[in-house]
Amino acid sequence: MKRRNLLTGLAQTAGLAVAAASVSRVALAALPEAPQQTSADTAPPLVPPTGQPYHPVVTLNGWTCPWRMNNGVKEFHLVAEPVVREMAPGFLVNMWGYNGQSPGPTIEVVEGDRVRLFVTNRLPEHTTMHWHGQRLPAGMDGVGGLTQPQIQPGKTFVYEFVARRPGSFMYHPHADEMTQMAMGMMGLWITHPKGKHPLIAEAQRDYAFLLNAFDVEPGSRTPQVNTMTEFNIWSWNSRVFPGISPLVARQGERVRMRIGNLTMTNHPIHLHGHEFEVTGTDGGPVPKSARWPEVTTDVAVGQMRQVEFIADEPGDWAMHCHKSHHTMGAMGHGVPTMIGVDHRSLVGKIQKVVPDYMVMGERGMADMGEMEMPLPDNTFPMMTGTGPYGPIEMGGMFTTLKVRADLAPGDYKDPGNFRQPPGTQAWEWTGAPAAGGATSGTGSLPPAARQSTPDSTPDSTPATASARKPAGHGGHH
Repeated sequence: MKRRNLLTGLAQTAGLAVAAASVSRVALAALPEAPQQTSADTAPPLVPPTGQPYHPVVTLNGWTCPWRMNNGVKEFHLVAEPVVREMAPGFLVNMWGYNGQSPGPTIEVVEGDRVRLFVTNRLPEHTTMHWHGQRLPAGMDGVGGLTQPQIQPGKTFVYEFVARRPGSFMYHPHADEMTQMAMGMMGLWITHPKGKHPLIAEAQRDYAFLLNAFDVEPGSRTPQVNTMTEFNIWSWNSRVFPGISPLVARQGERVRMRIGNLTMTNHPIHLHGHEFEVTGTDGGPVPKSARWPEVTTDVAVGQMRQVEFIADEPGDWAMHCHKSHHTMGAMGHGVPTMIGVDHRSLVGKIQKVVPDYMVMGERGMADMGEMEMPLPDNTFPMMTGTGPYGPIEMGGMFTTLKVRADLAPGDYKDPGNFRQPPGTQAWEWTGAPAAGGATSGTGSLPPAARQSTPDSTPDSTPATASARKPAGHGGHH
């Protein structure tokens, strides 16, 4: 009892991050449950069962962490542990994360909430937890060696503070960062405003995701943690296209996207078909006088960007990082440019020695979107993903915004492919050739019946990467 009283007094008077250096079996019975999630699907929004009401976020290919109320305090339990993340259908990666996933579950609270977070370490090395962007006592900031001792394997530490301002934040370790963040240890923190806020509009759709990157050698399952710049897997919430869920909105709704960057480079995030405004950062809401319309916003390393727009244009709109190599899968950095080089006459000779050899790159790289390339087991192709009209030739930081007029409020299901209204889709010209060109046929504008209208029924089967695995690679891990 004396030890318990001493720890309680220290936490209350000095605001120490370490309320308990370790937790006994008896005390463990008092810990809140540590919920687990293994599915990589986008979970529905968690409507708050207790505490202050708020409009919940939807974490893209993620979930919100449940909590319990204990004498007016919101209590969460995060467990740092090894996890296996399915980054795309059939592509598995060994990571470190929280509560069964990387990223960990999103923490959602309300401005003014007192929050108590239990962090249990099940990693093979020590860790800490830093609450990126929060205003809190220094002893709760989670910098190992500076503000607290490290959380050793098997130990549980307690962090407690008041969520003092609304906004979009992150959490991640401040211990052996190069290893632990390269292995996927990160998560989102959303603090909702208490009541109406003059700078925060009400949004009908509120999405959140983190930008992260990994270096996974072809045929392997564990990221290279010493990589500094040469990453080959660019992801949103540890998912790559076609494994990233679409963002769905009803026509006319206000949509908010909260984007955090924990990679080692910046990412210009570009949205097709709509203009948006940056309405907030991890420093707080942006004054209205400082906002302007954009279609691309650059999210730098360690930053959060909150963007908002009215989804008033129906269709399936691309959204992606505008660095071209960030929308591709694993690729070699020493591949020569073969455009214009006709080496087909060599193919037969080479294939006698290397049967799987193929011509690639002499007309550009688009052919790779349709090829069944021989790849080692558990290797994500460089270009993959298909749409209603063929290969999309993307892989990595890419997904779609699907806006529909007939979508029910609160419905987040994939509505399937957009049916283009007659006369609104690009078509092949078959009339008179342009000056100096060759005749391609006869005809003019196509009738409405010739417009391509794919089936609008959602496909419940996720797209898979097209890869042919050669024999002899079964030993990769």
